[in-house]
Amino acid sequence: MAKVYDVIIIGSGPSGYTAAIYAARANLSVLMFQGYETGGQLMQTTDVENYPGFEEGILGPDMMEKFEAQARRFGTEMLTEDVTAVDFNQRPFTLTANSGEYRTRAVIISTGASAQWLGLLNATDEQRQQWELIGRGAGIHWETVDEDISVAGLLGLPND
Repeated sequence: MAKVYDVIIIGSGPSGYTAAIYAARANLSVLMFQGYETGGQLMQTTDVENYPGFEEGILGPDMMEKFEAQARRFGTEMLTEDVTAVDFNQRPFTLTANSGEYRTRAVIISTGASAQWLGLLNATDEQRQQWELIGRGAGIHWETVDEDISVAGLLGLPND
């Protein structure tokens, strides 16, 4: 009979690794599907200067390596592939990936977000390259209120 995990986590960004660390420390059997692009948006972040414990800052990819190592230390199993289907119709739940089917009592979906450039202000490609996404106190914030209404905020950085 196939193994039934206590928890399967889909996604390998900061929230996925945090969930894995907490679940594994609670002696639950944990499997994480990291996807083919592991680490989430922090993999594209240079200096992370607002995370406690790193007084000199840390590079995003270095932080994600530490998250992964800590999750592995507590016993989290990891697969570098994507989940292609989830069946929530019966327990235990069944997840399908390229390597086969996996069963679990609980699923945590932490697939994160992806940056989307705003199509406003008739911005040129050159201008878009100068914008910084949220993370350093300046950037772009976009909120969709409903299908027809969106609110965007654009904060500029001084030209030093």
